[in-house]
Amino acid sequence: MEIFKPGKVYDFMGMRTFWVALSLFLTIASMVMVLIYPKPNYGTDFKGGTEVELAFKKSIDVATVRKACQDAGFQHPDVVEVSDPANPNRFLIRVQEVSSLDEPTKVKVHEAVCFGTEKCAAEHRPTEVKFSPGGDKITLRYDAVPDLKVLVDQLHSVPHVEIRAGQHNPQIVSERDHKVEVALKSKGDILVDNLKKVIGADVAPDAALRVEWVGPKAGKQLRDAAVKSIGIAIVFIMMYVAFRFDMRFAPGGILALVHDSMVVIGVFILLKKEITLSTIAAILTIVGYSIADTVIIYDRIRENLGKFAGKPFAEIINISVSETLSRTVLTSGTVLLSMSMFFLWGTGVLKDFALALVVGVVAGTYSSIYVAAPLTEWIDRRFFADDSATKVKKKRKFTARPAGVNKSGAQV
Repeated sequence: MEIFKPGKVYDFMGMRTFWVALSLFLTIASMVMVLIYPKPNYGTDFKGGTEVELAFKKSIDVATVRKACQDAGFQHPDVVEVSDPANPNRFLIRVQEVSSLDEPTKVKVHEAVCFGTEKCAAEHRPTEVKFSPGGDKITLRYDAVPDLKVLVDQLHSVPHVEIRAGQHNPQIVSERDHKVEVALKSKGDILVDNLKKVIGADVAPDAALRVEWVGPKAGKQLRDAAVKSIGIAIVFIMMYVAFRFDMRFAPGGILALVHDSMVVIGVFILLKKEITLSTIAAILTIVGYSIADTVIIYDRIRENLGKFAGKPFAEIINISVSETLSRTVLTSGTVLLSMSMFFLWGTGVLKDFALALVVGVVAGTYSSIYVAAPLTEWIDRRFFADDSATKVKKKRKFTARPAGVNKSGAQV
């Protein structure tokens, strides 16, 4: 299927000054937003915190839920309504608090259970006390079989420590080691309890549908790993392009990938969207899509370099891009059509993932023509012009025939 007339050559390089300037502006503006202001809005995956999904019993607006969370003692809650007609009144609530036990509370727990002291009888003193990162579980070890009722009384004496209701809580999980586990209320449980008090049990949910938490240290590690994954992908792609073609092609392809990644992040910052692991997955997908489109154009340029020896490199780029234009538009259009459906009717993470892909496909298609190709042309003109001229002269010298000699080499 040919959308554009075969054989027609469009002067893409004639407009490169404007488009290259626009690309530089977009890339630099995105970097400024990432590094200076307003900076990315990282999700719970990267900055740490607790994410709770709730289904309220009655219709309620975002502002009321946010105020209820603040009244319940949670600072700066991020409340997002989940648009799902099949499951109405659903909200995602993200708070910065992670552990239900802060350090002073942990010290008080140690004192209450007589860890490291001799205030209690030996059978009531644990030899080891550990807290889960989320503060929703305490693990203790004893030298003898512990009295669980005494342990419950000890923990109840500590303010802000709430044991989760349950028939087998606490429980002995290892009789040989006298290991005991105590399940405490998580930040999600505490949030639900406080919402019941603030807005009423007839509106607030009985329990959270889902509770996830990420500690600040783990969030930073995930953020660093995400940046490294994109960087490593770009480096290996540069090596692949340099090996398949030559070094004058590699910088253009890499700059196009950096451009595409920064444009997506810039759009997310402008729209105040959260950057999560799903966003990074979308960017890595875009990196693969963009370089595939660029390689196809590069491959046609390499073919036409031998086919149109002697023509200016910019003219060869125009011919190559024009020849692959129908394929580029059809491929990108198909991807955009499918991703647009996810963006329009998707919800939550899926919607943001589709948005990143839509922006990335547009940026990737554009950058293959107006970022990768112009830079490759400039590198060829700046560093390879003498080599190209020498090759052309040698080819002309080799193909030239002396006077009086026909095509077959016979003297006439």
